[in-house]
Amino acid sequence: MIEVKLRELMSAYGKKNGCKLTYHELAELTGLSKATLEAVGSRPDYNTTLATIDALCSYFNCDIQDLLEFTNESKEL
Repeated sequence: MIEVKLRELMSAYGKKNGCKLTYHELAELTGLSKATLEAVGSRPDYNTTLATIDALCSYFNCDIQDLLEFTNESKEL
């Protein structure tokens, strides 16, 4: 299963910059929709696009493994 660690990146961003980053703000900064960001951040079964992953990695200036994590365990959805 591939897990998206968007919430963790947003939390780390907030700690680093001293302010909480909301989905609304992230949407404005990345050009992604707030609904997409909410789905990526909270729904483990959400099937996002590579363009979304690219936009998030670009914004957070991170490697893909900072955003995505693969585990051999499959979770029932």
